[in-house]
Amino acid sequence: MIITAIHGQNHKGSTYNIASLLISSLGDNEVHEFFLPRDLDHFCTGCYRCIKDESECPFFEDKDRIMRSVLQSDLLIFTTPTYCLRASAPMKSFLDLTFSYWMSHRPRKAMFSKKAVVISTAAGAGAKTAGKDITTALFYMGVPYIKTYCKAIQASCWDEVKPDRKEKIRNDMERLVGKIKSSKIRVGIRTRFFFSMMRMLQIKDMASGEYDKRYWEERGWLGKKRPWKV
Repeated sequence: MIITAIHGQNHKGSTYNIASLLISSLGDNEVHEFFLPRDLDHFCTGCYRCIKDESECPFFEDKDRIMRSVLQSDLLIFTTPTYCLRASAPMKSFLDLTFSYWMSHRPRKAMFSKKAVVISTAAGAGAKTAGKDITTALFYMGVPYIKTYCKAIQASCWDEVKPDRKEKIRNDMERLVGKIKSSKIRVGIRTRFFFSMMRMLQIKDMASGEYDKRYWEERGWLGKKRPWKV
């Protein structure tokens, strides 16, 4: 199995350590890790050049290096600390820079056959809303299988997390591994419905323009073909 982990922080804090527990529990796999902002230190400028040609994004090379790893992976792991009740700014920036991968624009066929895990932690409140920032983006990219682990750890760093809480987290990761390995990927009705909505907008020229429509036409998605079908 190929795993890509994208960490919404440079430091190796609680979310990183929980992800490491998950990765090690999954066994011997090919793992690629990226840290934000170290590996993508940019904010979307709203130039919209990616809608015409994604390679025209001012930060294409850095972004593409991460997304090529994402597209070739079987399992995606996203981690973020909770800052002001939401995902970290570097993670939000990454999501902004990849909006062209959404079903409303140019979704990738490969995304409809992936599993993803979103891990977020907070000293107190907000871990769930931080995680939701990421799960929302993954849904719109077409990822059909998304598990979340959003935890209030009652500590400012991993070293301060109480031993009994760490033990519970380890057990939780082992159970999560079981679910990941045993679950089959199935594109649900919500994804199918949203894809159909976006398809109709493309057909009626009510989407983002000719470049996106051409992308859909070239893949046969305005006809009977669908990205989740072989």
